[in-house]
Amino acid sequence: MTFARHSGGIIILVSFVIALMVMMMPLPGSLALFRPEFVTMLLIYWCMALPNRVGVGVGWIAGLMLDVVQGALLGQHAFALAVVAWVTLKLYQRIRVYPAWQQALAVLLLIVLSQMIILWVQGIIGRSPKTWMYWLPSITSMLLWPWLYLLMHNIRRAYKVS
Repeated sequence: MTFARHSGGIIILVSFVIALMVMMMPLPGSLALFRPEFVTMLLIYWCMALPNRVGVGVGWIAGLMLDVVQGALLGQHAFALAVVAWVTLKLYQRIRVYPAWQQALAVLLLIVLSQMIILWVQGIIGRSPKTWMYWLPSITSMLLWPWLYLLMHNIRRAYKVS
């Protein structure tokens, strides 16, 4: 029995570290409302591209790191990203054959799912947002998805991540 050698684990890790750093970058108040959900989008990408290597566990760990970075209630992003990873793993074969605009709509729905879970947790602890602007990151993430997908696809091919 031969074992296929996986390569590029460091690329996956570095991509998540960069996404976490981008989520930490301070933005002016009005621009911070539009910040895309980079960690969630990367999780969706890697779950679609390498479902045998990136899954619910990676989503949970990335979510915990996002909780620490944002100073959020520990576990809320972890739970949301684990659910998003699970749904993506169930649907990845369908989503990745869609054209870019349909993939962007699927990403919108997955990020809205993540935001709904976080909204539910924040509502339980009494810190729910008061405006509809809470949903803006899902829209900007949808608009950014085709470019992020192309960038990550090219990086994956260049570094032969499998």
